[in-house]
Amino acid sequence: MLNKPNAILFDLDGTLLDTAKDLGNALNHILRDLERPEVAHETYRNIASDGAKGMLELGFGDDLKNFDFASLRQQFLDYYDNNICVDTDYFVGIEDLLLNLNQNAIPWGIVTNKPEFLTLKLVTSFPLLQNCAVIISGDTLSERKPHPLPLLHAEEKLALALPNTWYIGDAERDIQAANAANMVSVIAQYGYISDKQQTAEWNADLSIHSPSDLLAYF
Repeated sequence: MLNKPNAILFDLDGTLLDTAKDLGNALNHILRDLERPEVAHETYRNIASDGAKGMLELGFGDDLKNFDFASLRQQFLDYYDNNICVDTDYFVGIEDLLLNLNQNAIPWGIVTNKPEFLTLKLVTSFPLLQNCAVIISGDTLSERKPHPLPLLHAEEKLALALPNTWYIGDAERDIQAANAANMVSVIAQYGYISDKQQTAEWNADLSIHSPSDLLAYF
């Protein structure tokens, strides 16, 4: 039986926010400009957590080597930056979960591999996310997930007397980072996971199918 957490850290894309459509819009904008076939939502959804690199690899396939990757990545980020909240919203149940954490005085934060300028733009677009106690982005430190440093740094910022921190994410790197940081690792099965059966090999402490599944632990 897991003890009640005294802090929770979340991944961002695929865990707190459903950002896939806006990331897909950025990819398809580039593909349209180059008169290449667009990618359907059901195809790119589970790649969204891999960011610009993963999306471009999906959209261009083996042809990516024939393009200037740095230029494509910058085009992707520029379009996404300017259209970051067109089709993005909370996953169902996240708002209730965060409100519950606030009511129970359980501090929570965000640890993501997303660049800081995009992370902060998203967070400021969703008022409830501005209640988070700490934000660590992919370029905040010298390491990013699956390295445990971002999680440990976030926990240190929370200044907990007796840490019992949980980390929730939808990618294997999230679980690897949480396990390496000696935190309770939780798989967000509702997120961007292409092979849910494979998650059994991630060695997570807990797996949830909805954000509301966590409420029983508070």
